[in-house]
Amino acid sequence: MAIITISRQMGSGGIPIVQAVAEQLGYTLIDGESIREEAAKYGLSVEDLEQADEKPPVFIEEKDDKLAVDLHQIELIILEMALKGNVIIYGRGGQDLLAEATNVFRVRIIRPFEDRVENWAEREWLDPDYARILVRKNDQQRAGFIKYYFDRDWNEPDNYDLIINTERLSEEMAVDLICKGVHDNNLVEKKGETKRILKNLIVRKRIEIAVLGDQEIDAHHVEIEVKEGAVLLSGHIHSEKDRKKVVKIATAMDGVKKVTDMMKLVEYRNVLSEN
Repeated sequence: MAIITISRQMGSGGIPIVQAVAEQLGYTLIDGESIREEAAKYGLSVEDLEQADEKPPVFIEEKDDKLAVDLHQIELIILEMALKGNVIIYGRGGQDLLAEATNVFRVRIIRPFEDRVENWAEREWLDPDYARILVRKNDQQRAGFIKYYFDRDWNEPDNYDLIINTERLSEEMAVDLICKGVHDNNLVEKKGETKRILKNLIVRKRIEIAVLGDQEIDAHHVEIEVKEGAVLLSGHIHSEKDRKKVVKIATAMDGVKKVTDMMKLVEYRNVLSEN
């Protein structure tokens, strides 16, 4: 069956809905808890997750470089869990991460703002004014995360196959709609297509992590494509030394059979030395 990605607004009731869908379909739920359980295997601490998971950059270069690596590690966890099949990706830009896959059922769960504030205040035993601040901040963080890393409007309806407003629809109806929708014939994949895509993305993600994690390489403008073990490096690099390092990292990665280097060399101008 298709992979399900669920985008949700804080306080919209997404948690019980997604848990019920996972149970009914026998799907594995990839959410904050399951990612935390795997994090240590990928070198991620609890603090790393808190800083990077569904958070936009802070626009401080040193911190953002670390956030970028941690985000790629989170995405690698999601991809490797998704490779096992029959999964629901809860948030984390799942539909954007799997944009190349044709059998992704993209769901969004929404509810009016004040209703969400009331729900969150009741659930967490919070003062309504404080709950309002938290819900608004959460909306802004998630929207900023999606916009910065995936260049997409979080609220644009065209990005989803099914949008559920829980203001009047019951939890049971929401679950039923998702469980029925995932069986649509339009979501049927060609045999093995999604696994091939996921394997390519996993190799690409590992290369990105290794390159961005090397503090001696300035590789912010390097683009990496992977297809059946063939790696294409494009974009631009700032020195021959960095070029050789990036190529070496890609060549040594498990699953890589061939590396094609199409990176352009764009050297920095040392303005200070010219004055």
